[in-house]
Amino acid sequence: MRILLANSVAAVLVCTGVTLLCFFAGLLAHGQDRTKRALITSDEPPSKTFRTLLAVPAALRLHSSNRSGAGRSRQDGALTRSPDLVVEDGVFWSDRLESQLPGGFTDAHARVWRNKARSSRIISLEEGCGRATNRLATFSDNSKACVRYGINADQVQGEALSYYLASLLEIPNLPPLVLSQVSFSNEQWSEVQAQVRDSQWTENAVVSLTEFVSNLSGVVTPVPLRHEGRRLHPLSEDLRNRSRSELLEIVQWTDLILYDYLTANFDRLVSNLFSLQWDPRVMERDTRNLHRSADGGLVFIDNEAGLVHGYRVLGMWERYHDALLRSVCLFRRRTARRIWEMHRRQDAAERLLERYVDNEPLAARLGFLSEEQALVLQARVDHLYKHIAGCRKKYSRL
Repeated sequence: MRILLANSVAAVLVCTGVTLLCFFAGLLAHGQDRTKRALITSDEPPSKTFRTLLAVPAALRLHSSNRSGAGRSRQDGALTRSPDLVVEDGVFWSDRLESQLPGGFTDAHARVWRNKARSSRIISLEEGCGRATNRLATFSDNSKACVRYGINADQVQGEALSYYLASLLEIPNLPPLVLSQVSFSNEQWSEVQAQVRDSQWTENAVVSLTEFVSNLSGVVTPVPLRHEGRRLHPLSEDLRNRSRSELLEIVQWTDLILYDYLTANFDRLVSNLFSLQWDPRVMERDTRNLHRSADGGLVFIDNEAGLVHGYRVLGMWERYHDALLRSVCLFRRRTARRIWEMHRRQDAAERLLERYVDNEPLAARLGFLSEEQALVLQARVDHLYKHIAGCRKKYSRL
């Protein structure tokens, strides 16, 4: 009897244990299923429009075949351990990174300088500032400006319009610029009549004055863009091991490439690409018309080939502009937003004309883009928009 009772109790215990085991196994399976569904959902974020992505930052990780090793970054060391802090929404430089960029030439600084440059007397002209026809001017307060005298009016016009296009895009890397008419009856030029004659300038010619920036150094093309197969995409292999200062410079390079594409300026990186056919090391030397200021900001100078002349010879250089643009799939959100606005409204030339006329008293004297050139500008804005949208489609969902 005791044996029978013991066997019955044992059987009950075994059944109870099996039941509990099945119950917990079911809970575990259900939890795993919920976890899988949650992971799948997190990999498929709600669809966002291009406009939404430009307006609302949302940090995403850089795309990589190996995502291990994320951790804290050093202040200016290589960012190997935290590449996810560099890019947002797949293709935009992060706000965190952009907040560390040099300020460049702010709107407030530009307004003050332009007002001063228009009202100050020039007390000396000396050789400098590039081409032999250009001069380095000294104002009565001993500040300086580069005076660019174009061989033809297109060059000064291109310089001025390129400056105001950068202003429209909120690209702060161009020194402020004003136009001035060389006239001996103009008090601004009255003290340098002999030096103007020595320069063989035509009286009443319109020249550009840009702020002279001292202590500039040369800039070499970043490694990701230096060699054949150049690419600067939101991939860990493109950005790993970059120090903070390197990344901040690369951010400015992406603006430069978009800007030179819009203006069709061939007299900078594009000319280096062209020269590769006979000079394989040209990318390892300083880039034309590009300098670095003491605080690490890039300075885009001598933009006279942009827009007017650049559009005239576009057939010769377009393949190089396209190649450079295709190499870049990282953008400043602010620049992309301006591109999107001009694409949506189809008013790039109208906006540029308004900015130019509102800020430059001699705008009418120098003239504006032709109707054909205005159409080229809008077409390049539209192409930039499509390029940015294509990069976003490729990388935002990976």
